[in-house]
Amino acid sequence: MTKKHVYGAVLLALLPAAAAAQDPARLQKLFEAGQYQQVVESAAPETPPAALFLAGQSYQKLGATEEAAAIYARLASLPEGDPWRLIGRSAQQLVQNEVDGAVDSAQQAVAAAGDTPEAHFQLGLALAKRQDWRGAATAFDRTAELNPELAYAHYYGGLMHYRAKRLDQMAIHFEYFLKLAPEAPERPEVLQIMKTVRR
Repeated sequence: MTKKHVYGAVLLALLPAAAAAQDPARLQKLFEAGQYQQVVESAAPETPPAALFLAGQSYQKLGATEEAAAIYARLASLPEGDPWRLIGRSAQQLVQNEVDGAVDSAQQAVAAAGDTPEAHFQLGLALAKRQDWRGAATAFDRTAELNPELAYAHYYGGLMHYRAKRLDQMAIHFEYFLKLAPEAPERPEVLQIMKTVRR
């Protein structure tokens, strides 16, 4: 076997692993388990937008806001008409504390791609930053309707309902979150809130 054939065989062996590393569903599970470094290491140039969005969120969880902004800028540079462009712009604006711009961009993303869960999720994040608890709760409710398996839609939805004093809705979201993300770093916080409310 020539050197060329050996390199080719190694490359073919690595391709499934690289593809798996960029699979948004797999990355979502890593994110939900607090494996943020593994998520950000997957952000290659050909990474799909949903995986890039998770990488940006992971950088934020790691406290690396500049890196998060750079990831969101990659999304924001997608072609006109791609809803991920608006989602990325909103996320980038939110990292830079341009809250009103982030809300506007997220609302445009929802209008452009009403069935994309991440558009509603980003709107929820932007409204939460504006302290519009009810609006944010509605956005996270819609995210969970579109993708019930998205654990953090339930986490943030629960928090927003808690702040909006809708404890029945909070409990529903938090129970889903605990079921979907049993290894999430926020688990103790959620259990404590539920324990306090039940008292």
